[in-house]
Amino acid sequence: MDIALFSTSSLFACDDDASVDEETTETNQSYVERKHNFPGMELLIREFSFHQVNANLLWPGTFTFAEWLVKHPSCIEGRRCIELGSGTGALAIFLRKRFKLDITTSDYEDQEIEENIAHNCRANGISPVLPHIKHTWGDAFPATDPDWDMVIASDILLYVKQYSNLVKTLYFLLKSFKPSDGESLPLMENEQNGETPAGLPRPAFLMSWRRRIGKEDESLFFAGCEEAGLDVKHLGSRVYCISPKQAR
Repeated sequence: MDIALFSTSSLFACDDDASVDEETTETNQSYVERKHNFPGMELLIREFSFHQVNANLLWPGTFTFAEWLVKHPSCIEGRRCIELGSGTGALAIFLRKRFKLDITTSDYEDQEIEENIAHNCRANGISPVLPHIKHTWGDAFPATDPDWDMVIASDILLYVKQYSNLVKTLYFLLKSFKPSDGESLPLMENEQNGETPAGLPRPAFLMSWRRRIGKEDESLFFAGCEEAGLDVKHLGSRVYCISPKQAR
């Protein structure tokens, strides 16, 4: 796994920055705790000062994704969900509190990440804490028979060299899902404004992307998904739905 050695603030423009209060509690060399504004609630999130795979901070896609999901709740209501690249766990915590979503967090195989997500769950009244899976993209997935019908992520396209591994993991999770007997797979349907979907395929990968990288690098990921037999659809506001072709 490549290690990021640059300032996180250089990755996105000022208008993408999240609404963050001043540091509110204890600070030391390893982490800070800050209050972050999500739609309809405030969450207290512990963020590491540095992490080798950028699992330490909240990125702008987290907040724009939360706002988008609040506007389009039918996309996730009733789903069993797993989040890739959960980082601090803030988005998953928000979705559990706002929608009572059945959600599992996952990230790079690092005990500190898992412990920090658990800490943030407890700090925000999530008990028992959310289930968590340690997994490195491209490796054999720990759950051999996954049944999540929704995979989500925000701002995870930083490491271009990991795109093929990410696609491999996505393909496994999406193709492994089996609906229950008699359960149908709904088609993509449009809302009244004709712009964004009221319902998404099952299974599906729903991703928000707000970080700044080159368009050519960004397109490599979507091209890799298409080559793997996955459909890519832009839903607006830099939110994308990726699903197996036969699910449509």
